Parts: sequence; structure tokens; C-alpha cells
Amino acid sequence: MKRIAIDPVTRLEGHGKIEIFLNDEGDVANAYFIIPELRGFEQFCVGRPSEEMPRITDRICGVCPEAHHMASTKALDVLFQVEPPSVTQKLREMFYSAFFVTDHTTHFYALGGPDFVLGPDAPPAERNILGVIRKVGLETGKAVIDARMRNHHVIKMLGGRGVHPVAGLPGGWSKPVSAEERQEIEAVARKNVEFALFSLQLFADLILANPAYVEMILSDAFTHRTYYMGMVDANNQVNFYDGMIRVVDPDGGEFLKYHPRDYARHIAEHVESWSYLKFPYLKGVGWKGFEDGKESGVYCASPLSRLNAADGMATPQAQAAYEKMYETLGSKKVNGRYQPVHYRLATHWARLVELLYASERMLELVTDPEITDPNVRAPVTNIPAEGVGCVEAPRGTLTHHYWTNERGILTKVNLIVGTTNNYAPMAMSVKKAAQALIHKGAVITNGLLNQIEMAFRCYDPCMSCATHALPGQMPLEVTIRDAAGNIVERLSQYCGGETT
Repeated sequence: MKRIAIDPVTRLEGHGKIEIFLNDEGDVANAYFIIPELRGFEQFCVGRPSEEMPRITDRICGVCPEAHHMASTKALDVLFQVEPPSVTQKLREMFYSAFFVTDHTTHFYALGGPDFVLGPDAPPAERNILGVIRKVGLETGKAVIDARMRNHHVIKMLGGRGVHPVAGLPGGWSKPVSAEERQEIEAVARKNVEFALFSLQLFADLILANPAYVEMILSDAFTHRTYYMGMVDANNQVNFYDGMIRVVDPDGGEFLKYHPRDYARHIAEHVESWSYLKFPYLKGVGWKGFEDGKESGVYCASPLSRLNAADGMATPQAQAAYEKMYETLGSKKVNGRYQPVHYRLATHWARLVELLYASERMLELVTDPEITDPNVRAPVTNIPAEGVGCVEAPRGTLTHHYWTNERGILTKVNLIVGTTNNYAPMAMSVKKAAQALIHKGAVITNGLLNQIEMAFRCYDPCMSCATHALPGQMPLEVTIRDAAGNIVERLSQYCGGETT
């Protein structure tokens, strides 16, 4: 009996497992990224007062509560038919920009980055944030910690709490920004811009300068041609807080653009018997299975997807970084816009471009003369009925949809979160990576297993968000079966595994 353990645990939140099936020749016939958590959050919200939802839904996740808080607050604006004041929109987006800085920093340095900074074959005990700090230096580690600390301070200042914010209200925000707070936030935003530029340079020095990493990024094992989704402003540039949802096809042509309230006209969900999590797809194309290409309704919603769906970035230095990424990866311009990049590991680079955009946007907002206007709430006078709120979460497009009775008591709730959007692409990525890496005679090592994990880790998935489940562990399991369905090997981070 052979025992294999993965340690440390996989760097994402939630519970999932991978099952890999081998054919008679010992090659991968199929692979499944299975989510055994039970979806239930929407059901226990029914019967609650709708105005409680921004404080309830941000408990779905401790990693991105700000995203759920903001989508929920925007849903209440529509539900109560109230338009927030201009300063409130700016306050919310400034708060949200600070959140994006913290979240993208966390993923690059603590979750996704260790695979590149230390290498996918590095010992598991070293492949973590502490290993990254040892590799890049203590000063860089301090810069990462400081970036998260100062932006969480802003989140607490604006949102009322450091982890689960409470400031969002129908048509408003609970408190204005004082002149002193504005000065403090401006200093934070300026440091954020410096940190984002530093992170992009670090990516260039450690990853782009390494031919082996570039070869991995460009390899077919981590490449998929799908549709791409992202929120864009009036100029078709990336926006996290508000805008239209744009979808482009694998060749970069605009497939559709819709208002968030119309999501159900364009998005449907497919169900498989082997997972509790659903697989969204484009209704206009249809579900054709886990396939690439224009004929498949599979789409992606991620940092790379947002950049692919947009014509560019809305801030100058982020636009320059955006252009450098697309030029370096060989993308050509057609009709004035870059063709999509299909290398899924390039999502880590796109995430840093977004880090710079969030930092610049935060600085633009905090230096807006209107930002200290004390009139941060509009009166609510209408009878609630139905409302949809949408933002870009770091992991993808996030939609909250609420229905109420005339007293504002919830009768139905629907949530489509960023990770749910990406479930089909993640399943496809896991299968393709497994097929490229596991074959007859291959020795299954921790490094090989980690490369399969890298196929879905670039999406920065949060399974607790996607399934709204209670378990707090992420015991990833990999089960390899032969053509007859017999278990050949089982791998698990927590309890190890067996080989028969």
C-alpha cells in the first residue's frame, strides 16, 4: 500500500476533489473537478428582510465579503427603486478599489505566485507565502503585508468593519468621508500605485525572464479558446463597479452586451450528476459539453477574461501595462482592439494589470472634489419588488437577484458568483492538464500533481462562495482509476492516500 500526501493544503477556499480515469494504455481518458459541497445559502435567505442582505451575504466568504456586500447593496438600489447620489457611487467604488488591491495582492503573493516564484516542483512545505518571502526578500514581504494592512484599514474606515462591511444601504452609504480621512486614503492610494508597479516588475524579473515558465504559460496544456465575459464602461474599458456585461467570442468579436438585469436572458446553468456546483453557459450558443471554440457555450469570467472582453483599461499606467501584456504574448490588433489571449496561466499577469488599475482608480476617486460631500444617501419611498445587483468580483462577474413581497421580505434569491461562471473552464483545464502530464509510465509526484492544481488555481476559485456551503476545509482529493473503474491511486492533502 502506497501513501501519498499533499502538504501544504491547496491554496484556495472551499472543498473539492479531482477524479482522473485512465484508459487501458495508462493515459488519461477523462478527469473531473468535483465539488461535493451542498449549495444552500440562497434558501435560508428567503423570509429575511431584504435590507439585511448586504450584511448576510458578505458572510458567504471571508475572502471576498466586500464583493457580496457591494452586489447586494446595488441589488437593493434597484429593489427599492432609488438612485444613489453621485458621491455615494464614488465612495462605493473607492471602497471597492481598495478591496481589489487587497484581494489581488493575496492571490499573487500567497496563492498563485508560489508556483512560479518557487517553481511547481518545489517542496510543498516551501511552496507558500513564507517561501516567497525567503526567495524575493524580507523587504518585499513587508511591502506585501503593508499593502494589505493599509487597504484593510481603508476598508474598515469606509465599510464600518474590517472583514464583513456594513456600510451599504439602499440608495446610499452609512457615512461620508471627512477631509482628514480623504487625505489618509490618498496617501494609501499613492502607495498602492507604487506597489502595483513594483509587482509588475517582479513578475517580469522572476517569471517572464524564466524561459521554462514562459514555455509553461504558452503551452497547449494550459490553453483554452472560449468566450470571455467582463463588465465594461461606456468606452468598453474595464470597470469593476458598474457598467454593461460584454461577452466576446474566441476571436475577439463582440458576441453580446447586456444590462445586468437581463442576465437570465443570456445565461443558463447546466447540471452534471457528479457535482453540486452548476455550469453556466451562453444561451445564445447552447450547452455543447466541455468543449472549446465558438460552437460551445462555455465562457470564462476572470481577470484575463475581463481584459479580453474589454477594449482596454480606463487608467493610463494600467493601459500601458495592458498593451505590454498583449504585445508580449503575441496578440494582434483587429479593428483597433487586441485579440484575446487564451493562455490561462497568463491570468496571473492580467491580475497584476488589474491591481494597477484598481490603485489608479482609487487615486482618481479620492482626489475627486466631490468625494467629501456629506449627502451620501437618497430617501427610500418606493415599495420594493425585484432587484438585480452586479459587480466584478476578483474571480469574475457576480450577480445578486432578489424578489420580495410588498413588505420587503425576501421570497426568492438567486446568486451567480465569479467561481460558478468559471466552473466549466476549470473542469476543462484540469482535464487538459491531466492529459498532458499523466501518461503510461509517468511517475505521479507532488510536483506533477501541483501542476494539475495550477490549472484551476489561476482562476482563484472560491468554492465556499460558489456553493454557499458551511465546511471550512479544502481537502482536495485526486482519485485515479483504470479503464474498469478500479481505484489505482488516491491522493489527499489531509489524510494521504492509498495505492492498490
